Amino acid sequence: MAQLRFVRNPHHTAQSSAGLDCTVTSLRSTYVTDPAIHAALLPKPLEAGDEPHIFIQHANVTMHVSPTEDVSVGAATVGVKCRYKDTVGHYVLAMPMQGEFVVIGGRERFGEPKKLAEVATMERDGDAIRTCMGRHGINFLEMRGKVGRELPKPEPFTEYFFCHKALPSIDRADAFDGPVYLTRLNWERNYTRVFEVEQPEVILRESVYDPLVDVPVLEVLSMQLAEGSTRTSGQILEEIPGENLLDFIDQRYDTPGLAGIDVAVAGEGVRAHG
Repeated sequence: MAQLRFVRNPHHTAQSSAGLDCTVTSLRSTYVTDPAIHAALLPKPLEAGDEPHIFIQHANVTMHVSPTEDVSVGAATVGVKCRYKDTVGHYVLAMPMQGEFVVIGGRERFGEPKKLAEVATMERDGDAIRTCMGRHGINFLEMRGKVGRELPKPEPFTEYFFCHKALPSIDRADAFDGPVYLTRLNWERNYTRVFEVEQPEVILRESVYDPLVDVPVLEVLSMQLAEGSTRTSGQILEEIPGENLLDFIDQRYDTPGLAGIDVAVAGEGVRAHG
């Protein structure tokens, strides 16, 4: 009998969709950006609150995809703090990471704007810690600091991140093929050790492919090194009008010629993007 592995055997149990268990070591940081830029990053129905905060996490992740198989990757998440109805979370602005497996699966299943990273390193030399993310030969995102005192072990908690599932039109630049869904990622955290990181720095560098430098760092509020476990899952929240996402969909792709919007920022008049 021949085996054809392009077609799944319906008699075998498919991987559970309830969630994925992971072991993580994460450098987590929050910084303040310009309020006008912060608000301009959010597609409806997501809303900006009073805190123009940007969350960055760089993690070494070991995904336990089956009882006998683990997949380890370097991964980053950049999120814009926001609110959806009564839920406070972050809109995912960027998700560079290593590994085609996690990029394709996350984009197709959850709508995560993942991109394949060439560099996703976390380095520690004594108390000094540094993470770096790079694509197209450009190290566009870096975090660094000095690992300080251990903090009290936090109670398990859940973080929420918002994404979109959508298919750009096959023959039009101003439409989608099929519905556009707002999705929510539910990341259940159970950290066993958390350390304060002193002298924190978030460094953004120019990249036409990953223009995070357009979201300036005004003040780094906090940075922590966390170790423990995460259980990830997701859900569709609602179908939204395609026009809500139309001007934001390019975040998911490499579009170096994209002309961005002009945003009036505090103390600088009009700031040009693109």
